[in-house]
Amino acid sequence: MSLLPTPPHSTLTVTSTIPASTTSLAAPRPAVILPGLGNNTGDYKDLVSTLREVYGVPSVVTKVSRVDWLRNAAGLLDPNYWRGTLRPRPVLDWYLERVDEAVAEAKQLLADDGKISLIGHSAGGWLARLYLEEFGASNISLLLTLGSPHSAPPKGLPGVIDQTRGLLDYVDKNCAPAVYTPELKYICFAGRYIRGARLVGNSKDTSNNLNPVDEEPNDSELIKDNGNKKSLSATPNLRARFIGQGYKQVCGEADVWGDGVVPEVSAHLEGALNISLDGVYHSPVGSDDTTRPWYGSPSVLEKWAHHLLT
Repeated sequence: MSLLPTPPHSTLTVTSTIPASTTSLAAPRPAVILPGLGNNTGDYKDLVSTLREVYGVPSVVTKVSRVDWLRNAAGLLDPNYWRGTLRPRPVLDWYLERVDEAVAEAKQLLADDGKISLIGHSAGGWLARLYLEEFGASNISLLLTLGSPHSAPPKGLPGVIDQTRGLLDYVDKNCAPAVYTPELKYICFAGRYIRGARLVGNSKDTSNNLNPVDEEPNDSELIKDNGNKKSLSATPNLRARFIGQGYKQVCGEADVWGDGVVPEVSAHLEGALNISLDGVYHSPVGSDDTTRPWYGSPSVLEKWAHHLLT
């Protein structure tokens, strides 16, 4: 089974996983996990444990507490915040420095002069792109993102406000484009846990749980995973309408699939290997490994852990 990027607007369906024992004979690369907005280091302890015990992948979580995120409030003092043109530095220096410390720690786990992987969850994914731009990618061979919003919402839509106040727009314009090469691979995972709905009125036709690939708004390569049929019904209800308003703030549309926080379309990145996973919830907080698995739950992890081994 090939996992190389597929031609634009085509679909490669993943129906099985690749056992860790068959992917590589070399020692797995160490990984650095970049927490998402509001998450802390402890939220990823089960992921760290499973990566180590099941797949042999040593990992380091960037040291972040929930209180640390209050540091971002410094951006309120910058006039660019109110204009929606905020730049990441110096507001996010504290986070980037923590990532660099974690990368240095992970490099100590290397047996030779090899490279490491970055795993960015939620905002940690686009912050990883910023890290690569600011600190360099010479030590990194893989950037794998989990439910990360990679693009700012369209400008000028009524009721839509860029929650990053220009940060994602900066990343789009100033960070290197995603690639999928032997030297550096970008792999972006999106979850399809629930479809949002408009606040008022009926949603689009929901007779098919899976959106056709030709409705994707960009030319990114896409893999659809049909192995987990837990996506919730898209029948509009209060929950779907509420979640839809969250999606709208991220991508400009409410009536789209997503992981409950980040729309599927926003979690994909042009130039990357893009993969959608059915039934996958956004965060380790509020998840459960059976009825509401998140990207790091064992049943979901087995769908992407092999990328850390090749």
